Amino acid sequence: QVQLVESGGGLVQPGGSLRLSCAASGIAFSNYAMGWYRQAPGKQRELVATITSGGRTNYPDSVKGRFTISGDNAKNTVYLQMDSLKPEDTAVYYCNANRGKPFNYNYWGQGTQVTVSS
Repeated sequence: QVQLVESGGGLVQPGGSLRLSCAASGIAFSNYAMGWYRQAPGKQRELVATITSGGRTNYPDSVKGRFTISGDNAKNTVYLQMDSLKPEDTAVYYCNANRGKPFNYNYWGQGTQVTVSS
């Protein structure tokens, strides 16, 4: 049974930092690309950061330079370091594990709330 369990969300003031963690079980972690997505109320889920099994990272312009994704294969865990947080970063953050063709496996965590407010 595959499980992705996020932690580390919470309330933080603008300009502050948070680190999210996603512990994976039931998958061969090193075979997957891992990612973080977020969904704000009334909006579609959007990409925040991805990291391939080879360590290549990708970020949208909205978080580039502020967020950093990293992975620890020994702990089957992926992290999202979020700095210089803004109110518009408020959302539920979801962890994703993806293994492409020919497997096409895609898994989601349950999400963790991040609220940026003074």
